[in-house]
Amino acid sequence: MANVQTPFGHAMRSHFLFDPTYTPLNHGSFGTYPTPVRDRLRQVQDISESHSDAFFRYDLAKYIDAARTAIAGYLEVDAGECVFLPNATTGINTVLRSLVFDEGDVIVYFSTIYGACEKTVEYIKETTPVQSAKIEVSYPIEDNDLVVLFQEKVKQLKSEGQRPKLAIFDTVSSLPGVRVPWERLVDICKQEEMLSMVDGAHGVGHIDLRLDKIQPDFFVSNCHKWLYVPRGCAVFYVPERNHHLIRSSIPTSHGYEPFPKEDQEVVFSPFPGSEQSRFVKIFQFVGTTDVGPYLCIEEALKFRQDVCCGEGKIKEYCENISTEGGKKVAELLDTEVMENTEQTLMKCCLTNVKLPLKIGQGQGEIREADAFAVVAWIAKTQIEEHNMFVPPFFHAGSLWVRFSGQIYVELQDFVAAAGVLKGLCKRAEKGEYHNHDGA
Repeated sequence: MANVQTPFGHAMRSHFLFDPTYTPLNHGSFGTYPTPVRDRLRQVQDISESHSDAFFRYDLAKYIDAARTAIAGYLEVDAGECVFLPNATTGINTVLRSLVFDEGDVIVYFSTIYGACEKTVEYIKETTPVQSAKIEVSYPIEDNDLVVLFQEKVKQLKSEGQRPKLAIFDTVSSLPGVRVPWERLVDICKQEEMLSMVDGAHGVGHIDLRLDKIQPDFFVSNCHKWLYVPRGCAVFYVPERNHHLIRSSIPTSHGYEPFPKEDQEVVFSPFPGSEQSRFVKIFQFVGTTDVGPYLCIEEALKFRQDVCCGEGKIKEYCENISTEGGKKVAELLDTEVMENTEQTLMKCCLTNVKLPLKIGQGQGEIREADAFAVVAWIAKTQIEEHNMFVPPFFHAGSLWVRFSGQIYVELQDFVAAAGVLKGLCKRAEKGEYHNHDGA
């Protein structure tokens, strides 16, 4: 692909696959990818179909190694510390199902944890002796206050004779979509001799990470959200010091090596031997699946450099349009954006705007018991009637929506969304959501 630097905004839509009438303001949920990456994905699929045995048995490991080298260079870490997974949730599951928990161990997390990850914690509590401690958080909150809440919870647990073993926290949380001071939380985990599991679902291609300096114990990030890689693809970073803690992939692969036992029989593997580390080998072939997205990393990075002028330009535009667009929507709705006095929550490409709906029992107000019904109705109606989507959610007694800034949107997209949301809120005040089937 030749160097073709396209201006950010609507001109950039020519590189993507959107319906011309669609208003794409929710990049954060599922991401998307440009046509050169689509072409690479189809090329990989064609190669794998043309000689599937040679591809999966002998060639795939080399392709994966090249992609791991590319993403490791992007993250400025060692390639031997990076492997691929389908998504960030799989990474959280891999860690939680690998660690050995004893009586008295505790998993610490914030109430803003991604729902599937919290459910994984609940499952692990059913199958191991571990317990959990949830830190309730209401946004907006100052970074210092969030850090203090974390420190106080750890101190409390230790004073009660419990052992905080693992903490799970985001780089940028999902709902609300806010920047988390995850770097400081990693430092506290080191001081308290806890393991840190960083859910960077909104990380790679979104914010500066500096993993080589921060050194979390475990880090996973979706490449299919902000890096322009097809779904599903996530990078799982585990520094070498912790490789021994990750015993198996999910599901367990041919690369798994059991602890040696006397008279143990060797389990046959149909794949050739590998000189890679045990950690890398267990993730090289995890069942038959479409690995095409993993092999699009290099093409996505090339697009970001050649067409978008590099990481700095992408992140600057996405954060700025998210901030400016969110503030404009709040102005048009006569509400507010979610921000703290330190101005740190919006140091990312997501912005949360309060909807002009009051929670209460009065005329035109929304009963708190109906809040999630309103969320479901707004979510579906904006798609069905307006071909747009911004995630609505209920948090801290108010209804909000989350906007994503991206290289293909402009301020007028936010203005158009504000008009749609204003109309939907007026309809919600009249109780129209009561007729919603919830599907």
